[in-house]
Amino acid sequence: MMIKIVTDSSADLPPALVEELGISVVPLYVRFGEDVYRDRVDIKEDEFYRRLTHDPVHPSTTQPTPKDFADVYQKLSLEADGIVSIHISSKLSGTCNSALQGKEIAAVKTPIEIVDSLTLTMGLGFIVIAAAKLARAGGTMVEVVKEARRIIPDIQLLGLLDTLKYLALGGRIGKAKALLGSVLNVKPLLTLKEGEVMPAGQVRSRSKGIERLADFIKSVPNIQDLAVIYNTAPDEAQALAEQVSSIFPRERILLARLGPMLGVHCGPGILFVAIRKQG
Repeated sequence: MMIKIVTDSSADLPPALVEELGISVVPLYVRFGEDVYRDRVDIKEDEFYRRLTHDPVHPSTTQPTPKDFADVYQKLSLEADGIVSIHISSKLSGTCNSALQGKEIAAVKTPIEIVDSLTLTMGLGFIVIAAAKLARAGGTMVEVVKEARRIIPDIQLLGLLDTLKYLALGGRIGKAKALLGSVLNVKPLLTLKEGEVMPAGQVRSRSKGIERLADFIKSVPNIQDLAVIYNTAPDEAQALAEQVSSIFPRERILLARLGPMLGVHCGPGILFVAIRKQG
């Protein structure tokens, strides 16, 4: 018996890591009109991005249902001393609230702790990975929750968008809507602050934007974990990872693919950098 870790699909964790660390991932939902799919279960990334750019209906995403979480908690409770469920920022999604409701519905004796990561994509992923590694090493429920919460302030994100078009179509993008007053041919940069998406500037060309991402990585001292996240430009992600390999070992740079949660609002051609600093 040990502590089991649960997250949601917005963490964008590579499947091999999920399997290796025994993490349970509850999928968000993607809706194209009347068609509803479970993220990465009923619809894979290639199909999602193809439809995002070609389907006349702009998609939306929604959080897992409380029952989705309850089902996972009930199953895990049979083999766990405790469950730590770590999720996307509550300022961006109702996923944490669904998890809390799922905890009540599950009505299991196994203790369950819900953690709001205040971040998303591999920022969330790094918190989940650290919690899962500590759990596998025999960490107690209290130790795992404490470690997850300790890491939250050490996460930094910076993302480059290829277009403002999808920001204009989307909804839950917070203060980044301020970018929409800009001229439409710029490439916006986004970050997260206290769990909310914020504008972080804009550049005139994609190459300048990638340069900004590289400079951002170089500016952060004491990097413990680094991920480059892409959705439709894997070659650029690889090139960025190679570009910064002189300051952080290439073999430790994790490449991950961004799913629908940000893809709906930001469109194709996204590059994100997620950093966990040494705390």
